[in-house]
Amino acid sequence: MKNLKAKNLPALPTGQAGGRQGSKLKPMYSEIRKDYFLNQFVIITPSRAKRPRDIKEETFLNKDAKCQFCPENIPPKNIIDKIGKGKSWEIASLKNIFPAVTLNNPRAYGTQEVIIETPEHNIELSDLSENKILKLIEMYARRTREIAKNKKIDYILCFKNQGSKSGASIAHAHSQVFATAIIPPDIAEENYWTELYQKENHICPYCQIIKQELKSPRKIWADKNIIAFTPYASQFHYEAWIFPRRHLDNITLLNKPELKSFAHALKLILTKLKTLDLSFNYFLHNVISDNNQHLYLKIQPRDSIWAGVELGSGLVINSVPPEEAAQFYRK
Repeated sequence: MKNLKAKNLPALPTGQAGGRQGSKLKPMYSEIRKDYFLNQFVIITPSRAKRPRDIKEETFLNKDAKCQFCPENIPPKNIIDKIGKGKSWEIASLKNIFPAVTLNNPRAYGTQEVIIETPEHNIELSDLSENKILKLIEMYARRTREIAKNKKIDYILCFKNQGSKSGASIAHAHSQVFATAIIPPDIAEENYWTELYQKENHICPYCQIIKQELKSPRKIWADKNIIAFTPYASQFHYEAWIFPRRHLDNITLLNKPELKSFAHALKLILTKLKTLDLSFNYFLHNVISDNNQHLYLKIQPRDSIWAGVELGSGLVINSVPPEEAAQFYRK
């Protein structure tokens, strides 16, 4: 790491990438784009979207009488936390019965929980009201706050897999909280570059990105609390990020208006993604020992498949320019 040098944020491109929001987008030539400040590159190739494809993903949600996430099949002893009155609940946090990490194993120390987003089986998160999505985000905050009390834990990941390409194994709407004593290398690297950039430029790089994207055609939605946009070097078709405009390092610090705005942005994006019938993952990170992060949630649809170029070279090919993706979300 000692030989790495901080890189300045790029100025917003002119013309196609940095033009007036709402202007009619025209076809682009391929373009290599670099992440805002990380050492990652994406080739934006609009023409590849026209390639013939005879495979189409379809996501099926079928009722299984033995679904282990339906309320009647959940033993009360497995419920760690819940939102709801009495014996019923709207959202519940459960012990993961097949955890990758556990608190009694020093060789793979950590904890893993499942968040059941609704008692109903055949609906998706995008079908829920903004108020219920708000309660889910509040549950992430509650579980993050509780898990962080363990002084051995230094990394908490709240994430969701939905659809056949996302890694989801159960159809009932759910997400997870994963926490470990170690900081994953990609997160450690991102935090390194963030800290180095801030030392050299005296501003959080993500605060600077927010300022830039508020004026770009990649902005999806914003109010005084939250901004949602498609990142300049999007690695996935229709990738979207949601940021609080305040510099907050973890989800437990969001106030009520910020939580409501966050829920609105997430509902907007997931509702639009449902019209495309795409699998997706979303996730937000928290490194407990680093209180100078900028909280954000990444939504990464799984329409595109990382194949030979991506796996062999590390260069990602994306045939949906983020400017077009943002326009889709704004419609």
